Amino acid sequence: MGDTPPAANVLTDRLLRSWLRCRRKAWLDRHADPSDRRWTAHRNLQLDDQQRCFVALLPQPPGHGEAACRSGAKGVVGLRLKGSGPADMALEAHPPLLLKVPGESRWGRFAYQPVLARQGRRLTREHQLPLALSAQLLESEQQAPVPELLVVGGGGRRLERDRVPFTAGLKRQLTDSLRKLAQDLQRQSPPALAADRRKCTLCCWRGVCGEEASAQGHLSEVSGIGAKRREMLIELGIEGLADLAAADPDQLASRMERFGDQHGEVARALVLQARAQRDNLMTRLTEGPALPELIEAPGVLLYDIESDPDARHDFLHGFVRVPRCSDGRWDLDQARYHPILVLEHHGEARCWQRLDRFLSQYRDWPILHYGETESLALRRMGQRQSVPDVQLKHLQERLIDVHARVRRSWRLPLSSYGLKSVASWQGFRWSLPGADGARALLWWRQWLGEGPRRRGSRYALRWILQYNRDDCLATWAVASWMAGQDATG
Repeated sequence: MGDTPPAANVLTDRLLRSWLRCRRKAWLDRHADPSDRRWTAHRNLQLDDQQRCFVALLPQPPGHGEAACRSGAKGVVGLRLKGSGPADMALEAHPPLLLKVPGESRWGRFAYQPVLARQGRRLTREHQLPLALSAQLLESEQQAPVPELLVVGGGGRRLERDRVPFTAGLKRQLTDSLRKLAQDLQRQSPPALAADRRKCTLCCWRGVCGEEASAQGHLSEVSGIGAKRREMLIELGIEGLADLAAADPDQLASRMERFGDQHGEVARALVLQARAQRDNLMTRLTEGPALPELIEAPGVLLYDIESDPDARHDFLHGFVRVPRCSDGRWDLDQARYHPILVLEHHGEARCWQRLDRFLSQYRDWPILHYGETESLALRRMGQRQSVPDVQLKHLQERLIDVHARVRRSWRLPLSSYGLKSVASWQGFRWSLPGADGARALLWWRQWLGEGPRRRGSRYALRWILQYNRDDCLATWAVASWMAGQDATG
């Protein structure tokens, strides 16, 4: 029950959660050099959501440790549970919250159930099985059954409760997963890289795995290949980037049609993309200018949104205004940043009025953004605000998705066509190293604090604005390169 860390051979709920997310991550958590970890905002956002959910579930502060259990506290934190599983596996769990429920336990005429907060809208095995481990150990500790587990979600804004029966089937799944986890942790080398590496951006080991994927020529390093398409290629004997680059495009297209016509259609593009990355070559895909709207434009607006997806709230609409000189050059010395900060109590109608007022000042200027987020957000907001179709059509004609234009016009020697990747390739550097959308969201929640009279650090808001401005300028770094390529033919 003490605060000592778990022994090296103990299977914990945290290791189990890592393993369910990625078998390799659990091995690295146990065996890799801790100095190779990279900080990620994802964990802090999880803890923030957990705190909001638990406050909504249990307004009064919880008690701490076994003493709180003995006194019958409504909620308990800080209780470390220990026990053993099949084959004498040493087990340990540290449930984030125990909630008092009716029952009979060694502490009195009540019992406890473990509670977990989830992010997202779906209940997954990553939630259920670590919670089941807590329940199994809690049954032994309180000498009373745990009939069901509780998962809460919604970040405290609209508290959602999922009650999960602690059934024999769930217990079998737990036992089987713990056995497989123990086997993986006994390996001398880590399990293979994950087939679908999109979640790697959230992982503290992304640097380690990224270096290995690049060294291996892992198929996931080829832009356009996800987990399913990788499985198809491996089934056809294409094991890595080098194999794909060496393949005959037409033959591969014919062979991939067995999985569906749509896969055959993209086969040639995948081979050429692999060759571009192997040979570090870029290729023009279309004739004519990629950004014809910029040729006669008097200026451009660069646009980027920062959002809280769980709250469905776009809290910052950032613009950089870049005018054009009389000699046709873009006047970056006169570029100005215009942030439009939106608090939830402002309401959407007020937000639209501010956006419309600003955009109307530059009615003939194209609006450049990277990805579809900004275009979709403006269109949907305008529809909700009953904006006339003619006005919405004009706005949509001004919006230019630089990401879509890059993909349509160029094949680049990059594993990703995301803004960070393409702008960095062009030499752009963000002024806040390591900043990303998740960290901006964390800063936003830190700045919000507990209300207008108890705001968090003003530096957090300053960092958000700085990051958002950099994203706008990174969009320009890509767009200006494309415009330069258009000019040189």
